[in-house]
Parts: sequence; C-alpha cells; structure tokens
Amino acid sequence: GIDDYTDILNGAKKYAEFNPKYVSKYYDGGYPPVEEEGVCTDLIWYALQEAGYNLKEMMIIDIRNDQQNGSVRYNIKYRDDNIDFRRVGNQETFLKTYVEILPTSLERLETFQPGDIVTFEDSEHIAMISDKRNKNGIPYLIQNSDEEQTEKEEDVLEETPMRITGHYRFTFNGDIKKLMNKVKNSE
Repeated sequence: GIDDYTDILNGAKKYAEFNPKYVSKYYDGGYPPVEEEGVCTDLIWYALQEAGYNLKEMMIIDIRNDQQNGSVRYNIKYRDDNIDFRRVGNQETFLKTYVEILPTSLERLETFQPGDIVTFEDSEHIAMISDKRNKNGIPYLIQNSDEEQTEKEEDVLEETPMRITGHYRFTFNGDIKKLMNKVKNSE
C-alpha cells in the first residue's frame, strides 16, 4: 500500500536493525542467515525483496540470457546461481541495465534520495541512501561494510575514502515487469 521507494528504504532499515556481522562466504541456496551475517550486497537484495522484487531470480534470468546471447555484460565465465547475485559488480551491471542512472557527485545533493543505491570504486562496495541527513544535508548510508562496523546506518558518505562511481534509483518499469513475469513463469 506504499510506494516502492519507501518499501525499499524500509527493507534496508529492517536489515540494518538486524545488524548482521560482516561475513563473506558461500551459502548453499545463496542466501545467508540475514539476521546473523552477510555482506554489502545482502542489504540490497533484502531491501528489494521487502518491496516485492526477487533480485536473485531476476539476475539469474538476466545472466542466463546474457550468456545465451553471447554478450559479456556480466563477464561471468562459470555461472553460479548461489553467488552471482551477491557480487557487487553483478548487481551494478543489473542496475545499469534496468534502472534509473543518476549523478554521482555530491555537488548534486538533491539527486540523492532515500532508497537510492550507490556503488563505490567501480564495484568495490554497494550501499543505500538513508532518509536521515546530517546538519550539512548529506544523507547517511545504510551499509554492511566491514567487520569493524557497529552501526549499519552511518553518517559517512562525505568521509569515505571510496569514490562514488554509481548512483541508481530502482524504478519499476517495463523491463523490470518483464523480468518479474519471467520469474513468476519459472516458479
């Protein structure tokens, strides 16, 4: 009953409340126990899932189609449905293909809205823009960044040494709808 952006943001905030330990490993079935452990990409698929989007299945279909068409958008030699959707570079490739691409400069601060997804250093890290802002109007980041992190929603966007290299807004569109229909038909 609420808009997707709010659902996505609420999903990220819910993930942040779990405060999972940063653990990078392979999981049979693909999903880590989100209330206990995970990495930066887990926040993204979890937030989207809370809004009704199955990022894992959409990416499985898109990666498979990419390989069958001889494309190299994903640059994956051996597909593994249990991990491919949890890699920053793959999530970023998906976002570049299907959602709204926005400016990356903090000088265009008005373009950074709650629920937006940002990537850093050409696929080194991925996080979400919060609805909280500091006294300078810079939004907080919701992220699972490393083992030292104690809070998942932090005022670190202008302090991070990593450069923002991608800024995306997950907007429902015809291409997303087609992928969602393919997911439904494959179940």
